[in-house]
Amino acid sequence: MNDKLIFTNEDGEDIELFIIEETKINGTHYILAAEDEEESGTAYILKETGRNRDDIFFQMVEDDTEFDAVLNIFEQLMDDTDFE
Repeated sequence: MNDKLIFTNEDGEDIELFIIEETKINGTHYILAAEDEEESGTAYILKETGRNRDDIFFQMVEDDTEFDAVLNIFEQLMDDTDFE
């Protein structure tokens, strides 16, 4: 997959992320994205919070329960990948 997206963090900095995997749970779109295209660096779980004609808006998943549930789904989808 490895499409790219630009994510603006809470400090206002733009970070280029590569989409590793995506899924939809209970109608919410989630993506697993990493700074490194090789899937070996820091990864983030983001959820879609809105969209307009040209853009899709995501935010980092911060709720521990939600994060763990979505991480479990990504682990199942990517059973050959170790998450730490």
